[in-house]
Amino acid sequence: MAGIYLHVPFCKVKCHYCDFHFSVQLKNRSHLIEAMNHELLLRKDFLDDQRVKTIYFGGGTPSVIELDLLESMLNTLHTTHQIDAKAEITLECNPDDLTLEKLKGYRALGINRLSIGIQSFNDDVLQFMNRAHSSKQANTAVQMAQDIGFDNLTIDLIYGVPGSTLQSWEKELTRMNQLNIPHLSAYCLTIEENTVFGNWQKKGILKPFADDESIKQFQFLIDYTHQLGMEQYEISNFAKQGYISKHNSAYWLGENYLGIGPSAHSYNGVERGWNIANNTQYQKAIENGKAFYEVEKLSVQDRFNDYILTRLRTKWGVNLLELSQISSEMTNDMKPTLLTYIKEGALVMTNEVITLTPKGRFIADGISADLFYTSDH
Repeated sequence: MAGIYLHVPFCKVKCHYCDFHFSVQLKNRSHLIEAMNHELLLRKDFLDDQRVKTIYFGGGTPSVIELDLLESMLNTLHTTHQIDAKAEITLECNPDDLTLEKLKGYRALGINRLSIGIQSFNDDVLQFMNRAHSSKQANTAVQMAQDIGFDNLTIDLIYGVPGSTLQSWEKELTRMNQLNIPHLSAYCLTIEENTVFGNWQKKGILKPFADDESIKQFQFLIDYTHQLGMEQYEISNFAKQGYISKHNSAYWLGENYLGIGPSAHSYNGVERGWNIANNTQYQKAIENGKAFYEVEKLSVQDRFNDYILTRLRTKWGVNLLELSQISSEMTNDMKPTLLTYIKEGALVMTNEVITLTPKGRFIADGISADLFYTSDH
């Protein structure tokens, strides 16, 4: 199984928390998409003719570009790759971009999953984050999509927002439930350095949210979604039966993927690469036949640590037999640390598979870091 990610690097506005690569200059979007189509042709052999089972249009905000530009990419994809007839094709979109005409167009193009960037159903929070939509538009977008026939929907919500409470967070989740959303990605607000929030924090305008309050909201999220019959299959992702994201799961399970567009990453088990994170430079490099991406050959240590980083966050966990196939020496070296976390109740081992306990989910990043193999071992 292989996946293709297409990074559409355009947004209407810059959200105060976002440090992803994108541009609010939309005038050159057709030329940029043309360059992405050319990249698909140039890199058609990267996946070694593996059948593509997931396609993901991310960004940025893919819903800001016209239907004919999306269609051109899909046409190119079908020319360059073997696309599975039942492929999961996801499009990230913002509520303010969605109209009945656009939604019908997405369906006609074969897009069968929408990821709607809602972040909050509270107008005050949306304004604080500098989101382009209102709570009313968020509700309408979901209902329109469902009416058109999109049952495979996911939304994003953010918790740990300064000024929020358990009660306000419960309202967000209640609205999600009322809208019958089958998949939720919920992220704790992190203040990144090169963002408006990062600047505000430096100046003392924005005070960070207390960690213990974020933890309470995270625990409430876990309990609430569990009651709804949603499975926490990855730290930040919750799904009703049959609605796990196939594309994102492929990342976590170490499947091969090709990343197209500025800043996009690729991985094939042997090497990983990343494209230029600048729209103009990326476009010119492709037009002039110059290098537009860098490649790093993966060492045994890289592969070992990558496996832990991606798998430990999921319900599938770290399979010690698979890890030993990468390096039995590194796996043995890790076992004392592993046993300590098992004794502390943060990890559990079943049939040679290590998974996080409810306690461990709160410190997953720290556990991964401790399990990594480093050169000073």
